[in-house]
Formats: sequence, C-alpha cells, structure tokens
Amino acid sequence: MKRQRKKLGLSEWAGRILFVSLALSVVFSVVRLIQAPSAIPEGEPFQKVKSDYMLMVLQCTLGLIVMLLPSAISRRWNLSIPNFIYVLYYVFLYCAVFLGEVFSFYYIVPHWDTILHSFSGAMLGALGFILVDLLNRAENIKVSLSPLFVSLFAFCFALACGAVWEIYEYTCDCLMGLNMQKYATEQGVLLVGQAALRDTMKDIIFDALAALAVSAAGFFAIRKQKAGRADAA
Repeated sequence: MKRQRKKLGLSEWAGRILFVSLALSVVFSVVRLIQAPSAIPEGEPFQKVKSDYMLMVLQCTLGLIVMLLPSAISRRWNLSIPNFIYVLYYVFLYCAVFLGEVFSFYYIVPHWDTILHSFSGAMLGALGFILVDLLNRAENIKVSLSPLFVSLFAFCFALACGAVWEIYEYTCDCLMGLNMQKYATEQGVLLVGQAALRDTMKDIIFDALAALAVSAAGFFAIRKQKAGRADAA
C-alpha cells in the first residue's frame, strides 16, 4: 500500500524557500569572502570588500538559526503558534537577510530598513498578544488580564525585541568592524553627528510606532470581545 504524501502548507513552503535561499547565500558569501580584497585599491571603482561578505555570512548563518526558533519554542513549551505568524516571520527574514543583505536592498530600495522595522514591530506586537492570550487560556494558570495590560505587554515586548536587535547590531559592528547600523555609506564614507545615529534611532522609532498601532487595535478588539461576553452572560 502506497504511503500518501502529506501536502505542504504555506508556512512549510515559505520555510523551505527561506532555508534554501539562505543556505546558498552562505556558500556564495564564503566563496566571495575568500576572493574579495580587504579594501578597495586606490583609484579603483567601488566593489564589495571582505567585511561586506563577512556581514553576509554572519547574517545568513544567523538567519538559518533563528528561523528554527518558533518551532523550537512551540515544541519546548507546547505552544500552538498560528501558521500566519510562521509565514510573516519567514517573509520578514527573507526580506531582511536575503534581499536586504545579499541583494543590497538596504541601499538600493529607498526606506527598505524603515519598512522592515515597521513590519517587525507590528509582527512582534501581534506575537505579544498571542503569548498573553495563550497564558489567559492556560488551564493550570488562573489569571485574567485587562485589555490595557495585554496591550501594554504587547507594545513593550515588541519594543524590547527591537532594542535587543540594535544591541546585537552595535556589538557586531564594534567587534567585527561591520556596518550593520549603517554608520557609513555603502562606499565606506563615515557619517558624523546625528547622521550616524539616524539609522538606529529611526529603527527604534518605527518599531515603537508599528507596535503601538497593533497594541491599540488589539486593545479595542479585546475590550469589544469582553463586552460581547458580558452581554451574552
């Protein structure tokens, strides 16, 4: 009797596409890292140097690791994470790492970094709501949280994740001489003053704005849901 193959869902397809893209990018980046010069020779046109490909290797390798994080959390704590969160998470990683770093969308596409941080802030805010909702529904935990507290938690959760990411970027820039925080142009020209801080602060601000929008929407949705339950009781 032939074993029937299980059809892959959207999240599985998105995960496989992301994995293949990042794995091939690691191989490509390592090869180019070996071949690339340490610095652009004087008088030569702009070209990527070793530090650029080192950043690609780092980001793509990290992408391969963190793409497994939701599944690991789901298995470890027996949480049911909705499929749409998986899809959004994979799409974000694809856009941030594969398109952003490998294909230089951060420099080619205007406001690409701002779009991604707005997207991640909204996604993390939604994830914060899901985590608190799972806590509220847990049979072994007797807790009932107000809509305001749930919204505040979702906002702080998203903002905290954004702050941790900025710390990661700053640490890698200091230790490895990279340009994750975009304190220099693609050609290596160092920015000064507020121009050097603009990328980091803009990232945090748009993380906060997106998380605030999702938190506000979630607040009214939960309050309406509770009011409906009270009327039905």
